[in-house]
Amino acid sequence: MSVEDKSVVDAIGLERESNNVVLTITDHLEWDGEGHLLTLQEKINTYLRFIESGELEESYPKAQGRKPVISIVALHHPDEEAEGFLERAREAVEGAGIGFRFKQSHFNSPPR
Repeated sequence: MSVEDKSVVDAIGLERESNNVVLTITDHLEWDGEGHLLTLQEKINTYLRFIESGELEESYPKAQGRKPVISIVALHHPDEEAEGFLERAREAVEGAGIGFRFKQSHFNSPPR
């Protein structure tokens, strides 16, 4: 599953340190502008609906009483436009009481 599977939650798990339930979006796409951003926005909206509808707790009972966090793990470093989008997405998601984080996977990094 990936960011391109817009109607599917890629992964759900519990985070030991924080006791949060983390819903992960796996994003392998290049930051090529509006197409990627629209795809990511649709995927984030799917996750928000999944959480806000109560489907998260129905599908994953261990989520009850835990703070949900949407985590985007991307293969490529975001460009300036994507960074602006991610900041606006963070504000909107956190405004709904849901955690938000972004990190770049290091699988794409050259060896040191």
